[in-house]
Amino acid sequence: MASIRLAYVGGGSTRAAGTMAAFVHNHGARFAGSEVVLIDLVPERLAVVERLATRMARARGHDIRFRSTTDLREGLTDVDAILSSYRPGGFEARVLDERIPLRHGVIGQETQGPGGFFMALRSIHVLQRILAVVDEVAPRARIFNYTNPVNIVAQAATMHSAVPFLSFCEGTYDFPKEIAEAAGLDPARISARMIGLNHTTWSVSSDYDGQDAMVAIERAWEGMRDEAGVDPHDRRFVELAVTMGAIPSQYLRYFYFHDEILDELRAKPTTRAEDILSWVPDYWAHYTEQAESEDPVLDPARSRGGIFELELALDAIDSTYNDLGLVLPVNLPNATGALVGFPDDLVVEVFARVDASGAHAEPMPALPHHVRGLIGLLGEYQWLTAEAAWSGNRRDAIRALNSHPWLGDLHRAEALYDEMAAAHRAHLPERLLS
Repeated sequence: MASIRLAYVGGGSTRAAGTMAAFVHNHGARFAGSEVVLIDLVPERLAVVERLATRMARARGHDIRFRSTTDLREGLTDVDAILSSYRPGGFEARVLDERIPLRHGVIGQETQGPGGFFMALRSIHVLQRILAVVDEVAPRARIFNYTNPVNIVAQAATMHSAVPFLSFCEGTYDFPKEIAEAAGLDPARISARMIGLNHTTWSVSSDYDGQDAMVAIERAWEGMRDEAGVDPHDRRFVELAVTMGAIPSQYLRYFYFHDEILDELRAKPTTRAEDILSWVPDYWAHYTEQAESEDPVLDPARSRGGIFELELALDAIDSTYNDLGLVLPVNLPNATGALVGFPDDLVVEVFARVDASGAHAEPMPALPHHVRGLIGLLGEYQWLTAEAAWSGNRRDAIRALNSHPWLGDLHRAEALYDEMAAAHRAHLPERLLS
């Protein structure tokens, strides 16, 4: 049982209530005597999450203290662990990430393409301040990161800081279940090991009722390929898996069906971020209501997450400080060559055993050549983007953006970059502006 001081940067976000519910319900018994410091920019929202978490813990008899602050330095002082999950510019910035690229003939998406690129620039700009403060006031701290794009953020941190830094994403568990649903199979009977880069992983092994899951997926495809009325998203997902012989990340559909999806996004009246923004007031109304309950319960229909069965960053914190040795998908440098054929310093998503001494990547089969090329190209883009965000100028950033597979046209990349940089200038360093 570990008694730690945990700081949650982003502790007043729309996801924070669900994350704290997961911590209390799934891990609270193993962290008696611990303190959680919620850090964010809006005191009113921090107060709601603090009250929710405190009452959840009290209802279960857990000896965990919660407090909140808008002062980053004060909140990080002498912490053992940092849960990082912040969104510079909020969902309003994500609207720009999704909306502006459409005008230039490119998909706008939260973590991929130009949208993900500018989220990386904003996130890493904040990360530099966090790491500088950690160096000064939290010498034993380890960072467990959810801030997107998790791979690019981790790439910058691991190349430029000695602070232990791991990134996490539940997608590698979600994607097999999602393709099972798309193919009309039972999600509870499928599992897979997926590796690559975050949000662009492929399965290297899979199981469905004791056999390779691709057998069942291919059989399902034969029954749905010519069927009218199949959801286009489901059709693309299953077709991509069958063509490539492996389960893909959902996000890979944006690469293999770019123009089809671009047309669909352009035809929609709202972006995903605009939809989420319309739901945010009800999230906070629900959180505020529940914060007055003696035992708050989050309604999944009125929150961004409830009591998750799986929150990998929390599992990793538990496995680290209680030395559990759990094997989890982790984003970390490829120092042991777990992702065959990729550079040692490239942050990759592989499975690793997490214990008190850190994360130890397990050997993995190599990705097949017919999918490895795209992942390799995205690895170069990841590295270039992390470097541009950390210390580059406008020219470095345009080089990085133009290396992404959706761009490839220098003049379009320049025009897109300058429009988005101007829109996000409040959240970018001066060196990246025109």
